Amino acid sequence: MQRYQDQRVLVVGGAGFVGSNLVRRLINEGCDNVLVVDNLLSAERGNLPEDARIRFLEGSIADDGIVSSLTDEFDYVFHLATYHGNQSSIANPLEDHANNLIKTLKLFERIKGFKKVKKVVYAASGCTLARHTYEHAEATSEEGLAPFDLDSPYQISKVVGEFYSVYYHRQHGLPTVRARFQNVYGPGEILGAGRWRGTPATVWRNVTPTFIYRALKHLPLQVENKGIASRDFIYVGDIVQGLLLCGEAGLPGEVYNLASGVETTIGELAALINTLTANSSPLEFLPDRPWDRSGKRYGSTEKAKRFLGFEAQVPLRDGLERTIAWTHQNLALIESCMQKHAASMKSQS
Repeated sequence: MQRYQDQRVLVVGGAGFVGSNLVRRLINEGCDNVLVVDNLLSAERGNLPEDARIRFLEGSIADDGIVSSLTDEFDYVFHLATYHGNQSSIANPLEDHANNLIKTLKLFERIKGFKKVKKVVYAASGCTLARHTYEHAEATSEEGLAPFDLDSPYQISKVVGEFYSVYYHRQHGLPTVRARFQNVYGPGEILGAGRWRGTPATVWRNVTPTFIYRALKHLPLQVENKGIASRDFIYVGDIVQGLLLCGEAGLPGEVYNLASGVETTIGELAALINTLTANSSPLEFLPDRPWDRSGKRYGSTEKAKRFLGFEAQVPLRDGLERTIAWTHQNLALIESCMQKHAASMKSQS
């Protein structure tokens, strides 16, 4: 990744789980200067290493003072900021709109005339084009019409963010590349990071870190709908590599899946995590979530492999072992973040 050596990079949402992993990689690749903008809504300042090459600006990119302070100095822009997750967006669609769409629109408006920027990589969601099915799943490709029957404001705002990415490329020549994430997991995802956002999903935000934490505590893993839903789990190091390749080789205006191409059911994930952590507690089966019709899905890897040279390198078992080790080493940090929300969690129960 020599292209990133001595470059100046803006990472919006750079203190979050994926963002902080990306920032570390950029520094290791020899970036000259990385500006991180993050309002710490779902992140912790301590996620970022202390390094003179990292500048941190706390606040929202939608804030007029912050976005107007950006100057035409960046070689690359990575837009990873989001209102984290489906359930939070259902609880507060206005906040989802403000933290997903308004941020995207204000950022693009500000940088549309910048001359130096080579690529603007937008973090898109792999769930938006996936077919709703609990039968046989086929790999979801990058192409196809966006459906109108999405399940949450989060999904709506992420797909509209893609519409804006395409619009600003065609109308203003902004070199946007859309990176469609699948289900990312790995070291650095802190349960309870950031501020309370109205639902227990503030703490129990994603299935993999939730399962790992509960398994390490020898608690039953709570599995909805008998665990038959499936996802494409991709290790965070692979996602970071994919993001860098989107910036290096992605064609402006295009979209690429960042996927493992492997379908894993939630039941299989739970069983594997219990095995790796020696958790003997039986699974606790819960009803399905009434809003969720996503069923079975995984992403096609063909286009990213052909045009970016991207292939996920870390198998699920290996990635889980690394994530379990990291979680075990950071239990005190994780539990301190979870404890911040204890009173609010109790009032919601």
